[in-house]
Amino acid sequence: MPSPFSSLSDFAALLRAAPGTDAAATQAAQARDADLTKPPGALGRLEDLAQWYCGWRSDARARVTAPQVIVFAGNHGVVGQGISAFPAAVTAQMVANFRAGGAAVNQLAAQVGARMDVVALDLDRPTGDISLGPAMSEDDMLRALNAGWDAVDPATDLLVVGEMGIGNTTSAAAIALALFGGGAEGWTGRGTGLADAALAHKAQIVARAVTVNAASGAGGLEVLRRLGGRELVAMAGAMARARQLRIPVVLDGFICTAAAACLHAECPGALDHAIAGHVSAEPGHPRLLHALSKEPLLALGLRLGEGSGGVLAMGIVQAALACHSGMATFAEAGVSGA
Repeated sequence: MPSPFSSLSDFAALLRAAPGTDAAATQAAQARDADLTKPPGALGRLEDLAQWYCGWRSDARARVTAPQVIVFAGNHGVVGQGISAFPAAVTAQMVANFRAGGAAVNQLAAQVGARMDVVALDLDRPTGDISLGPAMSEDDMLRALNAGWDAVDPATDLLVVGEMGIGNTTSAAAIALALFGGGAEGWTGRGTGLADAALAHKAQIVARAVTVNAASGAGGLEVLRRLGGRELVAMAGAMARARQLRIPVVLDGFICTAAAACLHAECPGALDHAIAGHVSAEPGHPRLLHALSKEPLLALGLRLGEGSGGVLAMGIVQAALACHSGMATFAEAGVSGA
């Protein structure tokens, strides 16, 4: 199937024209919730989750039956600036681990019954060093967007996108700084475990990248091109494809949320089909979620990436739909309502 976009302007137009939620299905789900055998509001956020999901799936009694997890991997030229505790070779090694079923996200995906796919993006060709210039050309970015777009199975009914890429917390911090301002130190975390001096150096690289690329004030897609990595771009492509298919998305941690923020910056409302799965231990993540008005479902101190926190939250969404669609109404159960 040919790509529906051949330029970033085409992709931006797809974001602006993306379908919305089904108001009638949402209202029908609300009506069903009001008749279930429980006091109104007794299931808290699970009720809101179920109604949100039903609206996107156009089914007032929907269930999650075909979840998908996609882990995208890419390498970053900025690793040469000494911003990571691990070498770039670890990216390919972890891709092999994902494919062998040995990573944390593999276990979590199996636990929620999710299909898991791994997409490696030109690991032998790192992006440009963002402290010196743009990460990607437009053609490079389009290839990564298409990889993300094509990785989404149209039969999927709940999506998590994860990542692997040594150096990508630097990229995410630079994106957040460019989009939302503030000091680089507030967006920059320890990533894979940097000591204090290395953390200060990393923040300097983040600030330099935003300045060198004149990224502050640029559009969301342009910020992603200049400061992102191929795996962040692919995540954005997959999230946009999910919106076209009206597949709800559970956001993972800091890196995933930074990619999502570029879609939001390009087209406010582009993330209406997405919820925040968790808030991670990376210091920039709660700030990003606040900027996007996303309240996380979980707060477990995770900082692994891979999609792990998002997959854990998949189980919460599944539980919300199991209650909403499986519970009896007062009439069905022969219970007297209020």
